[in-house]
Amino acid sequence: MAYRRTPAVQARLDAQHGTVLAAAIELLAERGYAACSVAAVAERAGIATGSVYRSFPSKAELVAELFRAVVGREVAAVRSAAAFEGDLYAQVASVIGAFAGRALGAPRLAYALLAEPVDPEVEAERLVFRRAFRDVIAARIAEGVAAGRLPAQDPELTAALLVGGVGEALVGPLADGRAPADLVPALISFALRALGGTPPPPSS
Repeated sequence: MAYRRTPAVQARLDAQHGTVLAAAIELLAERGYAACSVAAVAERAGIATGSVYRSFPSKAELVAELFRAVVGREVAAVRSAAAFEGDLYAQVASVIGAFAGRALGAPRLAYALLAEPVDPEVEAERLVFRRAFRDVIAARIAEGVAAGRLPAQDPELTAALLVGGVGEALVGPLADGRAPADLVPALISFALRALGGTPPPPSS
């Protein structure tokens, strides 16, 4: 007869799984992907290394789920920003502002999500974030083109260029550490100019 876990045993395993994942998220935000070894995660979680492997059979599985959890949170924030009630330009400004603001508020995490060298399994999860960010902006651009507010263009290409440009300014080799108060408005202005339309004049 196959062993069946009791509800109490399953509850303990689920709780330990959550503890391990929370510890890994903390390490990722503080020290980046390279610091997320199984031993380091176990130490942060206050459990034995072997206990981590009971929740995650390999480091690759642990880190892949870690990135899925963090990416899911960031994607939700970007989509929420895109739902901002306003015209096209206000929505794009909201998305760029939210993305840039969150990245500047947690620079080590932003570097891990956007640029830090990672294993192929993790790279696949990280691409989910970049694609989601691109797709949110592309949807707004497509709406603007259809409504005649923007010139004809490839929405996905324009959005991909914006994602690349914003990411480079935030965490890439050319990022120069400007203060958020200067950088975020500059990134929003860059994004709006790149769309090729004419934003409405500010309300008085």
